[in-house]
Amino acid sequence: MTMLKVSAAEFQRNIGRYQDLALTQPVAVTRNGRERTVLLSTEEYHRLKRRDREVLGLGDFTEEDIAAIAASEPPESSKAFDHELDS
Repeated sequence: MTMLKVSAAEFQRNIGRYQDLALTQPVAVTRNGRERTVLLSTEEYHRLKRRDREVLGLGDFTEEDIAAIAASEPPESSKAFDHELDS
């Protein structure tokens, strides 16, 4: 996806135009030639937020959780990816 870059001054003069453009592509707002913020459609923002992941450490799991993970077996369909382990 191509990102349009626009100065903060230009953005302020034509905010409605850039809001409309942000519905189809990200708009980077620059200050002193450096990207400072990006305007996205709410649809794209929510899509990205759905992809957020929480990273857990081993200390976040109970002994029961760890035992359940250790005892788990992958589904039969995962064997189709075994070749990726060959190096």
